[in-house]
Amino acid sequence: MNSNSLAEATGSLEKHPDFPGLAESLFSLIHYRSSVQKKCAQLGEMECRLLSLLADEMEAVRMNELAERLDRWEDKTRALFKGTVEDDLDAVMVDTLERFPQDIQPYLDMIEGQRMDLTWTRYPRFDDLKLYCYRVAGTVGLMTQGVMGVDGAYTSAPWSDRPDTSDAAVALGIANQRTNILRDVGEDRGRGRIYLPLEDLERFGYSEEDLMAGRLNSAWSELMQFQLQRARGWFARSEAGVRWLSRDARWPVWTSLRLYRGILDAIERVDYDVFNNRAYVGKVSKLLDLPRSFVLAQAR
Repeated sequence: MNSNSLAEATGSLEKHPDFPGLAESLFSLIHYRSSVQKKCAQLGEMECRLLSLLADEMEAVRMNELAERLDRWEDKTRALFKGTVEDDLDAVMVDTLERFPQDIQPYLDMIEGQRMDLTWTRYPRFDDLKLYCYRVAGTVGLMTQGVMGVDGAYTSAPWSDRPDTSDAAVALGIANQRTNILRDVGEDRGRGRIYLPLEDLERFGYSEEDLMAGRLNSAWSELMQFQLQRARGWFARSEAGVRWLSRDARWPVWTSLRLYRGILDAIERVDYDVFNNRAYVGKVSKLLDLPRSFVLAQAR
C-alpha cells in the first residue's frame, strides 16, 4: 500500500461512526497490555528478590546452626579438660589427656579457626591468613607433639634440656594448610572464597575478578610462584624439629612432610592451573618416597 492509499484508508476510518469507541478500546488495550507487562516484570523482580532473601535467610540459619555447634564443641572441650566423661569417646580423650598432659589452648584456638570460616571469605593480609592457618592446622602439631614424644637420646645427659618442638610443629601445620589452599584455589573459588592474601593479589597485579574468572596469565604465574616459595619456606622451617621426635614418630612425620611438599611440585607441573586441574602426588611416587623418608628418619 502506497502513502496515498494509506492516507485515504486512515481518513475513511476516522470518519467511521464507531471510530472514537474503537480507538478508545484500542488505546485501553495497549495500556492494559503495557500495565500487565510492567506488573509481570515487577512480579519477576519481586520473585528474584524473594528468592535472594530466602537464600540469605537459609544461609544465615545454616551459619547460626554451625555457630551453635561450635559453641557446644567449646563447652564440651572445656568439660573434657576438667575430666567430665559422657560417652566412650570422652573416656578415650580424657585417658589420652591423663597420659599425655596438654594445654587446652590449642584446642580452643582450633575452634576459633572454624569460627573464622563462618565470617571470613577474604584475607586482606598474610598475617590474617597465617593466623587462620595456625588455628586450623598449626594447632594439630601442638596437640600431637606430646603424644609423639622426644627422642631420649637428647635428654639422657644430666645437663640436657628438653628440646622445644613447638615452633616446628606449628610450622608444619601451616605449611600443610598453605599447600591445601594452593591446591584448592579452584574449589574455594566455587564457594566464593579466596584464601590468597589480597595484598599479594594487588602486589602482582592480579584482581579478585581475575581469580573468580580463573584467568591464567603471567601475573597469575608470578603470584603462584611467590606463594609456592613461601609455602616451601614453612616446610623448611618445620624440618629442624623432626629430628627431635622419638624414633617411632620421625618416619611418619617425614613421610607426611615430603608428600605434602610434593603437591607443590605437582602444582608446578600443571603450570599453576589449579582452576582446571587437581594437583596431587601419585601412588607410585608415594611408594617410592617411603624408603627415602625412612632413611631420613634414622638420622638424629
